[in-house]
Amino acid sequence: MSFTTRPTLRGTFGMVSSTHWLASQSAMRILELGGNAFDAAATAGFVLHVVEPHLNGPGGEVPAIIATAADPTPRVLCGQGIAPAGATIDHFRALGLDLIPGSGPLAAAVPGAVDAWLLLLRDHGSLPLRTVLEPAIGYARNGHPLVGPVGATVARVQQLLTDHWPTSAALWLQGGRPPRANALFRNTAYADTLERLLIAAEGAGPDRVVQVERARRTWREGFVAEAVDKFARLPHRDSSGSDHAGLVTGADMAAYQASWEEPATYDWHGHTIAKTGPWGQGPALLQSLAVLAELGDAADLDLTSAAGVHTTVEVMKLSFADREAWYGDGVDVPLKTLLSPAYAAERAALIGESASAELRPGAPDGRGPILPSVATGNYELDATTGEPTVSKEGVTKGDTCHLDVIDQWGNVISATPSGGWLQSSPTIPELGFCLGSRLQMFWLEEGLPSSLVPGRRPRTTLTPTLVLRDGAPVLACGSPGGDQQDQWQLLFLLRHLAGGQELQEAIDAPAWHTTSFPSSFYPRATEPGGLTMESRLGSAVRDELVRRGHAVTEAGPWSLGRLCAVSREADGVLAAAANPRGMQGYAVGR
Repeated sequence: MSFTTRPTLRGTFGMVSSTHWLASQSAMRILELGGNAFDAAATAGFVLHVVEPHLNGPGGEVPAIIATAADPTPRVLCGQGIAPAGATIDHFRALGLDLIPGSGPLAAAVPGAVDAWLLLLRDHGSLPLRTVLEPAIGYARNGHPLVGPVGATVARVQQLLTDHWPTSAALWLQGGRPPRANALFRNTAYADTLERLLIAAEGAGPDRVVQVERARRTWREGFVAEAVDKFARLPHRDSSGSDHAGLVTGADMAAYQASWEEPATYDWHGHTIAKTGPWGQGPALLQSLAVLAELGDAADLDLTSAAGVHTTVEVMKLSFADREAWYGDGVDVPLKTLLSPAYAAERAALIGESASAELRPGAPDGRGPILPSVATGNYELDATTGEPTVSKEGVTKGDTCHLDVIDQWGNVISATPSGGWLQSSPTIPELGFCLGSRLQMFWLEEGLPSSLVPGRRPRTTLTPTLVLRDGAPVLACGSPGGDQQDQWQLLFLLRHLAGGQELQEAIDAPAWHTTSFPSSFYPRATEPGGLTMESRLGSAVRDELVRRGHAVTEAGPWSLGRLCAVSREADGVLAAAANPRGMQGYAVGR
């Protein structure tokens, strides 16, 4: 038996895996109270807003994929907010901007996370709203031991908060210093926000569904929307180096609602992999699996070798090149062709023994790709630091969360909350949270699949995964990591589904990713031929990759990959595992 950092948990009652132990245990408490996976996931989602404020927040977003015990057909819950009505290319051009800033009010999309969690509870929850929100309210009001990376994040932006974001400084620099690791931290303003939502909800009567709907309406049209509208009008410093007001209004808040939709799917190695549609990057994972299928049996791919690393990296470069050329919201994405065997065979034929440094999107259905000018090398990049998720050295600078839940009845969910980081925008003082910065994923060039258009969703990096076998859900997984999310998930799926490794073994294994395409984050940099790998892969593998032409950066031995996973095994046993990197993720269950 291979050594793993933790055991793969097994049981029959329920399993939770998330990026913070308090969220995992709060979700498990809900299962113990008789709640289902969706009650538990929403509870964990609200707790993550409190305990990982540098990784997500109420002003951010969350996509999820679910399957219910009554209907195992996967469904996507879209909590990705849209571009405000005033977010036009002309508006940004008039401000002298060629890129949407990576931080500040101007970069905010309409918040989507809270409405999505409430929609999930309305349609598939079972417990009272107060029961679901109690853990988050308790941690916000009474305090929780704040993990060290929060203080480190605050320290990195301390000057910005002190000089330009006084409301954030008041919350995060109490006593003039960043929060101390593991000290109790309270956010009473956010506790008050959740309590006010509950008071409004319970005022609508005893019916659970009616209460949830009242909470949604209060969020969209009541005191939250009013505070967002008022605060967004105030100019604040952003990553462009200038002060700008935001664009999200109360009318934008009222017009937005989270939604349900069909997933994109691909049949691979006896399983069906379900992802969001191409308004997110999820189909890039499906394209990678399709190309790998044309290269041979995935079970024969040696992921401990330079050849295995090279193959996966070159496949991912092609898939992410197509992401740049074709993916977006509200446009004609040729997804059927992109996932077809014939197109995958064309793409597989491009992979040779040497690394490619070119961005090579394909021409599905004979259509010529159109790339943003930054992707073709015609754009002079701004040197301002944006919002990278993982640096070349593997250091997390700002990221995302993930959670998976499976219950005894067969309900399962994979969700990837993000946005609204404490460092993304100034704090709205009466609410206790800030807006997100997801608009930075739009381009300020006309005619691209992800050009900025009011009312459209940014082409997000958030990408949960649900896996089915013979029509039944058997695995939920996902990872923080921006552009790396589907790259790290690809390695996990290859190891677990094709290679037969247990959940924890597949999560623990060395990881790598490519940066050889435009970043989704400001200032949208690209590193032709870039490959970042954990040093555990060894010098022999590294040297061979360099010989093949990869621009290799060695990261720390345990620095890449943030996977969570839960599963149902063939005999009905439930299992779970979580990433040890960063020492925050945890799986629980029985």
